[in-house]
Amino acid sequence: MDVDLRKLRYFVEVAERLHFGRAAQALHIAQPVLSRQIRALESELGAQLFVRDKRASELTPAGRQLLEDARPLLASAEALRRRVGRAARGPRVFAVGFMPGLIVTPAVRALSARHPGLTVEVLRMSWDDQAELIRDGHVDVGYVRLPIDRRGLRTRHLLSEPRVVSLPADHRLAGKDVINAADLADEHLLQDPDAVPEWRDVATEMATGSRGAGPQIRTVEEKLEHVAAGRGIVILPLSTATFYTRPDVVHVAVCDLPPNQVHLAWDATRRSPLIQEFVGVAVASQG
Repeated sequence: MDVDLRKLRYFVEVAERLHFGRAAQALHIAQPVLSRQIRALESELGAQLFVRDKRASELTPAGRQLLEDARPLLASAEALRRRVGRAARGPRVFAVGFMPGLIVTPAVRALSARHPGLTVEVLRMSWDDQAELIRDGHVDVGYVRLPIDRRGLRTRHLLSEPRVVSLPADHRLAGKDVINAADLADEHLLQDPDAVPEWRDVATEMATGSRGAGPQIRTVEEKLEHVAAGRGIVILPLSTATFYTRPDVVHVAVCDLPPNQVHLAWDATRRSPLIQEFVGVAVASQG
C-alpha cells in the first residue's frame, strides 16, 4: 500500500493540534474535507487514529505511532523535493552552515574563487537544528559541533578547541585564570546537563534533585543574558565565548573539560563533487 503524503500532512496537523477545526483553518481547507481525508487514511491503514467526541480528539496508540513515524517521513520527502529542485537548476548555489563562533570565510572565499559563477551562501545554525538543516537540504555542508545525531550524515574532523565557563562579571570565580569542574558544583547550569557530563557528575542540584525545569534557552545571546543576570552559568567553546564578548560576562578556562570537537558534516547520500571540493578547501584552510 502506498501512503498518500498529503493525507499524512493532514494527519500531522490534526495530531499536533488535537482539534479538527483549528487544523482545517491552518490547512486552508473545509473541516468536512479534512475529516473525510483522515477517515480515508484510517481506512487505508486499517487502524483508528483518533478517538473523537464533541469536545476533543485524542490520539489512539496507532495514532501516536503514526505521528512519530510521519514527521521524519515528511521531512525526508521535503528534503528530496528540495534536492531534486536544486539538481534541476544546476549547481549555482552552495550553502554552508556554521555554528556560532566558527569562521567559515576563508573556505567560502576559496570555493567562490574557484567557481566564479557559483553563489556560496552561509547560514547560522544552532545546537538544536545543526544536523537537521543538513538532512533537510537547507545546507550542503555544515560546520557542526559534536555531539550530534550522525544518522544519515558523513563527517570529517576539522579542529578541537577548549571549553570555558561563562560567569557574571561579579562572580566569586571571575578573577581566576583556570578552574576545575568541581569548582562549579554549586552553580546552576543553563543548558542540558547531558552536554556537560563532567558538571553533572559533581553538581549539587543533580545530586539533591533540586534542579528545576527552567525556561527553554535556545541561542547563545539568550544564555549570556541569563548569565549576566546571575541566573546561572553556561559552558561554551572558546571561539564562541570570544565572539560574544561583553563587559558583564567573563569566561574562565575549565582545565578538566575535554575540548569541543568541530566537524564538517554533509548528507551521506549525496555524491556532489562540490561538497568534496569544499571539504578539502575547508580542511586546507585550517592548516
